[in-house]
Amino acid sequence: MPHQPLSPAESPLDEADLRPRVSKALNAFLASQLDALDNVSPDVDALSEATTDLLAGGKRLRPAFCYWGWRGAGGADTEEAIIAATSLELLQACALIHDDVMDGSDTRRGMPAVHRRFASLHRGNSWLGSSEDFGVGAAILVGDLCLSWADQMLLASGLPADALARGKPVYDEMRVELMAGQYLDLLEQARGGGSVERAMRVVRFKSAKYTIERPLHLGAALAGADPTIVTAYSDYGLPLGEAFQLRDDVLGVFGDPSVTGKPAGDDLREGKRTVLVAKALAAASPRQTHLLRTHLGDPSLDLAGVDALREVIVDTGALADVEAMIEQLAESSIAALARVDLAAPAADVLAGLVVAATSRKV
Repeated sequence: MPHQPLSPAESPLDEADLRPRVSKALNAFLASQLDALDNVSPDVDALSEATTDLLAGGKRLRPAFCYWGWRGAGGADTEEAIIAATSLELLQACALIHDDVMDGSDTRRGMPAVHRRFASLHRGNSWLGSSEDFGVGAAILVGDLCLSWADQMLLASGLPADALARGKPVYDEMRVELMAGQYLDLLEQARGGGSVERAMRVVRFKSAKYTIERPLHLGAALAGADPTIVTAYSDYGLPLGEAFQLRDDVLGVFGDPSVTGKPAGDDLREGKRTVLVAKALAAASPRQTHLLRTHLGDPSLDLAGVDALREVIVDTGALADVEAMIEQLAESSIAALARVDLAAPAADVLAGLVVAATSRKV
């Protein structure tokens, strides 16, 4: 029988009280780690505050896919499984902090990006040297700290040693793919973008695998899943991960700042070479191409300039094409769930997560 997504009123992210439990586990872990930081010096309080503020937000998608990957493979609903899944929030924090540095982003989750926060701290105290360099250096260190804590939280989750031994190779592969994907993204920016195929490769390795497929695989490995389940998770997770990132790209250009927490058209100012941009360039007239290449990546782009680039993206059919891709990928993901027998209620929740990941506004 086909699995029916949960209604919007019943967010799959809140099934099994997942988000409150993830936040509780994260807060407990941070409390123990921040005590250790306090013992180093009162001067590192700014690290604690920046990390705590960033981790207070977020959709908790990666823990959700890890947890339901575990449950779908027959894992029990335990706090140890929640803690292991929650470790991915720390890995996500590392990725966000470093990504904002590389993109030169000003905001994250409605607050100043970590590197901007530390630059302001430097300026406010009239310290020596460059405020911007200080901010970048501090942000790199905060990201590294979160990466270290992610390992620590996973390995100290309380799951049996044999489960952790199965999960660690998946976790390691996920981190390698993430870093490689981040570099591919950086490379595309430097090259000025290229084909849709190259843009989709960045989507796959920077986001799709890391956001959905590998968290599912991690949960499956921790639970000792049958290989057929691991394969089904790939068939479900990869297209959904790609759809998730394509939705993110659309929101980066057309999203409402009051909802996304980022300025209107921020991806255009940062010059992100997304599938949306690649499709627009492929179909653009000479005038439209000139407009895109002249203004894409201009940090001083005003709202009129954002609107002009949005108009090109719409008029070339790029937005409609990407929306169609999102719909097709989501359908492929749902179809994969029909081909595998997962432990209840994982299949229904995973079907609901397709909607949560692709129809979101933030």
